Amino acid sequence: MSLATIPTRRIGDDNVSAIGFGAMGIGNFGYGSDLNQDDETRFKVLDRLLELGCTNWDTSDYYGDSEDLIGKWFKRTGKRDQIFLASKVNFAFTPDGIRGDPEYVKVAIEKSLKRLGINTIDLYYVHRIDPRVPIELTMGALVELVKAGKIRYIGLSVPSPATLRRAHKVHPIAAIQVEYSPFVLDIEQKGHLLETARELGIAVVAYSPLGKGLITGQIKSHADMPENDPRKTIPKYKPENFPILLALVDRLKKVASKYNATSGQVTLAYLLSQGDDIIPIPGTRKLKYLEENLGALNVKLTSEDVNAIRQAIVETELTGDQYPPRLFEMLYRDTPELPSAYV
Repeated sequence: MSLATIPTRRIGDDNVSAIGFGAMGIGNFGYGSDLNQDDETRFKVLDRLLELGCTNWDTSDYYGDSEDLIGKWFKRTGKRDQIFLASKVNFAFTPDGIRGDPEYVKVAIEKSLKRLGINTIDLYYVHRIDPRVPIELTMGALVELVKAGKIRYIGLSVPSPATLRRAHKVHPIAAIQVEYSPFVLDIEQKGHLLETARELGIAVVAYSPLGKGLITGQIKSHADMPENDPRKTIPKYKPENFPILLALVDRLKKVASKYNATSGQVTLAYLLSQGDDIIPIPGTRKLKYLEENLGALNVKLTSEDVNAIRQAIVETELTGDQYPPRLFEMLYRDTPELPSAYV
């Protein structure tokens, strides 16, 4: 696989890698073990991404030292111009909660640009919607950043459909980011974000497409997760759900065996088959899994196997939310109407 042959999909007017790279874990942040990797080890992952043609990278000001690391890599390699870079604002747990006010957005972008050592971020998301601030005001600040050349495209992460429509009226939204995997299908509901994004022509970037790593089947029980692993607090991944979850993984592996692939690879191939607007962004800290994830681009599922995977997903009933309460309440938020003084 090379830069010239890797499949691409559209975000705005740009062609980006059809499978991107979620850079949360590489910031020594999130779930799993080995959260203390040195820079040189992590640089090798970024180097390999570029070698394989994966130039669609997604970070955030919330992901540990991810922005700092990528900034060091840019300085080290001089390859900034080869990467389509997304970052995010507004997952800071301030004393006042999440902030979407224009003042906060303008301060946050400067900090991100400094950490990254660059002048422009290609795609800048609102990471979580502030339910106290009309989305039009947050968008106003982002539009100013576009005009100033500090960002190229605007995105929203897990907005409500109504919030997405209101934001899109202010300025075109290039992408939304949502959790989308065989375990989390909320956006497929009628009137939800998948339908809304397609109506408006907005790309759908899928985070945690491998169910936070559980679709690989390597974790066999709740007890297998490290003691302080955040996944242990997720209701959907409670102990009693593991037999159901692993039964789905086994069905995915059965399909995968026909392609000499893994359950993770057929899952990514399945998500890609759901529409040219779907862009999964699995993350990893390990070269082996990076190569495996991008290898999913070579898995061409038949329509029969796509249907078999869909049937397996539909027949899998996992109870519980995708986040603990404090994080779950941040999903799909509406915002107040814009006061008449601003209209």
